[in-house]
Amino acid sequence: MVVEVFAPAKINLTLHVTGRRDDGYHLLDSLVVFADVGDRLRLEPGPELALEVSGLFARGVPTDARNLVWRAAEGAGWRGRIHLDKHLPHGAGIGGGSSDAAALLKAVAGQGAEIPAELPLSLGADVPVCMAARAARMQGIGEGVTPTDLPPLHALLVNPGEHVPTGAVFNGLETRENPPMPEALPAFTGTEDCAAWLQEQRNDLEAPARRLAPEIDRTLSDLRDSRQALLARMSGSGATCFALYPTKKAAHMAAYEIGAEHPDWWCSVVTLT
Repeated sequence: MVVEVFAPAKINLTLHVTGRRDDGYHLLDSLVVFADVGDRLRLEPGPELALEVSGLFARGVPTDARNLVWRAAEGAGWRGRIHLDKHLPHGAGIGGGSSDAAALLKAVAGQGAEIPAELPLSLGADVPVCMAARAARMQGIGEGVTPTDLPPLHALLVNPGEHVPTGAVFNGLETRENPPMPEALPAFTGTEDCAAWLQEQRNDLEAPARRLAPEIDRTLSDLRDSRQALLARMSGSGATCFALYPTKKAAHMAAYEIGAEHPDWWCSVVTLT
């Protein structure tokens, strides 16, 4: 049976690096949400595994075992043809590959495949939270996923076309022993009070990413200067940045202004949940 699934963009509203284990894995404390924009997968069972990629951001996406979707399918013992329609920039700090892999795992589980419990985390730190695909607190090396209630957040996502290697960003950290988020998260009523609380939190990867890709500075500056912006921050290891707004109309106005000035940048108005 052919199945079509949606793989939403993952946004790190916060990303606190709180330590590193002896095996080199970093410990994280992150508030994660998902956007209503993302990639799409079409799965058709068959005798052999095959992957084809299309879409705006298809260029450069591997179609073999280097792709997390391929590795997810192999790990689940699934065979067939996968068509991946890339609407998200890859290597952009918004979990495109992880969300694609998670979407495949959920889809094939729905078809009766048994997913090894250790498989999602073995594919990457973001895959377990992407399996949930809803607002959650992610802790540890990605194995701790606690769903949380957040109001829908109006946001603009902007990527300046920079590719920032995740490993280099982590290597650029000046310290890996940073405070976590507060133990208890507040109950938010809307975007405004959520943004105010987020101002007190961090993305510890932002500083090293900005040193590697100075265009992130310009992206954050333009977002912060946009009318009615409540918060601007980088997501994940970059280079995608986001800003929160009190209304979707305000986010659309910012997208128009930034897009007119930087027509080669990727801009997407989204609702985060």
